[in-house]
Amino acid sequence: MSAQRVATILAPGRVTLDVRLLPGDLEGALRRDARVGLCTTPKSMPPVWFYDDRGSALYEDITRLPEYYPFRTEAALLRRAAGEIAEAAEARVLVELGSGTSEKARLLLGAMASAGAGLDGYVPFDVSEATLLAAAGAIAADLGIGVHGVVGDFHEHLDGIPDLGEPRLVAFLGSTIGNFAPDQRRRFLAELRGVLDGSDRFLLATDLVKDAGRLVSAYDDARGVTAEFNRNLLHVLNRELDADFVPERFAHVAVWDPEEQWIEMRLRATEAMSVRLAAIDMTVRFAADEEMRTEVSAKFTPERVRSELAATGFEVTGFWTDPQSDYLLTLARPA
Repeated sequence: MSAQRVATILAPGRVTLDVRLLPGDLEGALRRDARVGLCTTPKSMPPVWFYDDRGSALYEDITRLPEYYPFRTEAALLRRAAGEIAEAAEARVLVELGSGTSEKARLLLGAMASAGAGLDGYVPFDVSEATLLAAAGAIAADLGIGVHGVVGDFHEHLDGIPDLGEPRLVAFLGSTIGNFAPDQRRRFLAELRGVLDGSDRFLLATDLVKDAGRLVSAYDDARGVTAEFNRNLLHVLNRELDADFVPERFAHVAVWDPEEQWIEMRLRATEAMSVRLAAIDMTVRFAADEEMRTEVSAKFTPERVRSELAATGFEVTGFWTDPQSDYLLTLARPA
């Protein structure tokens, strides 16, 4: 992806936007992922392609499901621990990777504003320019702080995190790191460590290992919302790559892999079929019952989090968990 920067001033002295994703970058990435992932054995596609407007709306529905504990557990934990985290981090700028609507960031921003170090600014980092613009404008108006947004892919553009001259708290919430394979986690954490100063801090959210039945239910709800979210990937491929997937011919599958300690979401072909992706001149054949992996969601232990952070140059300075030990917030500093 291009590293070119385009700055847009939305309100002098209040909101700045850096665009690192240029027109065509996402389309090119989707084409590459489809060419590679649909030709591998087993077939796979990255979960980022769930999230068009429809997919984002479906995910919002998922967060309200009784089975899906991660979203509400993280929010409750942040409400309880944000003050302690802010005091321990001693940061004046919050950077949020994968910021979305910045709903959870408001909890940290409020705590930082009340902490001894104070609050100077917010850096939301997201692939969706429209979502980022709306969230940045709202936070700048509500909190009266400078917001420096970055439209980018944190796999490609971590060097685009602005250094505003103050200690930064970089937050990676939502247990999004669980969607990375182990080698991707190592690479991401090492790259992030490389752009942080000694005074910066890193806040990482992770979902913890728990009963397998409860985990599977969280990714295979009784109403079928997660199944529709999973199949939304096929709608995206149909629209963006002129494919002819019939989503109803694929069953949603969620399984716990105890060896890898992650949930896998898959789409299972209910019959043998061929699918044409005209935009990339590609035909893909599925056998009956063949599965395509669409997401992994790794679960962690505190010891594993500490070990993976240490291996990439971080030292853990604090842990916070909920009363049921479902979820973990980890504060770390560059070692």
